[in-house]
Amino acid sequence: MEYLKVSSKSSPASVAGAIAGMVKDGVPVNMQCVGAGAVNQAIKAMAIARGFLIPTGFDISCAPIFSDIVINGESRTAIRLSIYVHHITVGSMDSLVISDDVK
Repeated sequence: MEYLKVSSKSSPASVAGAIAGMVKDGVPVNMQCVGAGAVNQAIKAMAIARGFLIPTGFDISCAPIFSDIVINGESRTAIRLSIYVHHITVGSMDSLVISDDVK
């Protein structure tokens, strides 16, 4: 499985653009973060990506999990975020219908 690797120096807007593009293309999206700063940037990217996607009929959510990884021969704990896609149908001005299609 491939991961978007997010660091504390990642631009949330750039990561959001990558997320939105992958969702629109039907590509599964997973992110990997090591450290609190990286997780912060990833969550900001999720919020920005939702703003990009909701007007196009998609919404997203994420589920975090811990993962032990090796970086430069050193064991680290990462947080991996699986992105779930929800299709939105606008019923009327007052209601939205969300159907959960997991990709």
